[in-house]
Amino acid sequence: MEESNITRGGEFIIKETSPGNIFTPEDFSEEQKMMKQAVIDFIDKEVWPHKGRFEKKDFKLTEEVMRKAGELGFLGIAVPEEYGGLGMGFVSTMLVCEYISGCTGSLSTAFGAHTGIGTMPIVFYGTEEQKQKYVPKLASGEHFGSYCLTEPTAGSDANSGKTKAVLSEDGTHYKISGQKIWISNAGFANIFIVFARIEDDKNITGFIVPNEPNNGISLGEEENKLGIHSSSTRQVFFDNTKVPIENMLSERGNGFKIALNSLNVGRIKLAAACLDALKRVTSLGVQYATEREQFNTKIIDFEAIREKVAQMATDSYVGESACYRAAKDIENRIKIRHDSGNSFQEAELKGVEEYVIECSILKVALSEDCQNATDEGIQIFGGMGFSAETPMESAWRDARIARIYEGTNEINRMLCVGMLIKKAMKGHIDFITPATQVGEELTGIPSFEIPDISELFAQEKIIINNLKKVFLMLAGAGIKKFGEKLEKHQQILLAVSDIMIEIYMAESALLRTQKNCNRYGKESQKGQIAMSQLYLYQAVDIVQSKGKEVIISFSEGDEQKGLLMGLKRFTKYYDFPNVMDLRNIIAEKLKKENKYCF
Repeated sequence: MEESNITRGGEFIIKETSPGNIFTPEDFSEEQKMMKQAVIDFIDKEVWPHKGRFEKKDFKLTEEVMRKAGELGFLGIAVPEEYGGLGMGFVSTMLVCEYISGCTGSLSTAFGAHTGIGTMPIVFYGTEEQKQKYVPKLASGEHFGSYCLTEPTAGSDANSGKTKAVLSEDGTHYKISGQKIWISNAGFANIFIVFARIEDDKNITGFIVPNEPNNGISLGEEENKLGIHSSSTRQVFFDNTKVPIENMLSERGNGFKIALNSLNVGRIKLAAACLDALKRVTSLGVQYATEREQFNTKIIDFEAIREKVAQMATDSYVGESACYRAAKDIENRIKIRHDSGNSFQEAELKGVEEYVIECSILKVALSEDCQNATDEGIQIFGGMGFSAETPMESAWRDARIARIYEGTNEINRMLCVGMLIKKAMKGHIDFITPATQVGEELTGIPSFEIPDISELFAQEKIIINNLKKVFLMLAGAGIKKFGEKLEKHQQILLAVSDIMIEIYMAESALLRTQKNCNRYGKESQKGQIAMSQLYLYQAVDIVQSKGKEVIISFSEGDEQKGLLMGLKRFTKYYDFPNVMDLRNIIAEKLKKENKYCF
């Protein structure tokens, strides 16, 4: 794919994307399909039959399953071949992360912590000697990694940690002292990635620290958590732990950068980790509703239940569409950088960093959709859903942490808009020009001509384009009103980011369905068409509500009237879809297949 065809990070908000220029799950290669099936087979054999044990704090089971995953190569998917991994592309790493994560949050957390923040900082920032020494054993599952960043006083503000690293008098090693909390995999980790501050440095520094108990390292008890019961989560204490100077990761003061880049990758991988969970919960809800009878009727035939399963399936389909769209964009950007002479490290890091906005969007959307689906899953099961003997109860508890992992959803929402403004300031995206054009359009005479919407998705494409105008209208007005102080108006940022999120998700589903209608025919895509139209209808409602909130919050008089008129104009439907019919189309397909089938 030529670079001119690839939308840069955040550019979706100002550009129209062609269906032919996005990647969909229907584009998986034969190798990727085989890898997907291998992971599904592994989960069905090694994890699902032991689902109950994962809910009883069987930490040893998690460790055993992780070791088996390492033996099959699943822990080394993203690791270059020269360090013992498979060196597969970004889409393949997303695929493995998705299907290994959906059965239980305990394994999902262990896998994500090890393969992501436990291994990749060394792959990306380590010296050649460090990589040769540590990465092959991490890739194979012989050793496990853990990431020690969070402290009692350092959560969202990751750079405020108090852990100290003091250089020894002879200059051969550092002595690290401090307390880390909520450390995943701590109970069985061999290698810690530890962040500490040297002297009064502005930024923290990263270190590779082998877990040697006789070297001033001690662990707290396993945390008593709401969910992810068999995920090892402990405090880690360092008391003058000796770390050779050659174990510093990257340069002094570079720890904050390492932490931020790790989070970027972690966010989109977390979104992928929610995907199979969404699909499994949908399938379980459909299967129970198909079996359960009340009033001499299977409850899948009650519209109140059909509405729920249709929504669960829609969120699954839309989330999958958006995740793999972004994953391929990242993979393409990595290739462009690599082909232009960037090192493996630079290409990978910059490729993901380019799409930091999309990573945050996906993290927020998928974590919240997953939570909603598990909640509705419990409701479908009724009283049985509240029982720990059924899978919905544990799925609901496990889903809750996803809204906190990798930066809270509130932080990620504000990051979406903040990063777009920063990209505009750097000249990476020109969103000021289109924002100005929207402002001029608002003061002009509106067209009363009804466009031709007879073609499939003709109306939807107009609406997506108009929703982007709403975003530009509000962001432009906000910047004009508050300038650099806009970041202090968090409620405005949260509302505007919700608009941005809905645009990306709705557009991704629409583009996927268009692409598949073009190659498979419309008849085969009836359910997908219904889900795309249903999601967009709901997105328009959210944009109207959030847009109104924002406009009323910072404008008055004629300006307010003008903005509200603009909001009404840009969220207009020419022909409303019958959303109840759309839900019934989706639910009927689910009933027929007795599972999530899209």
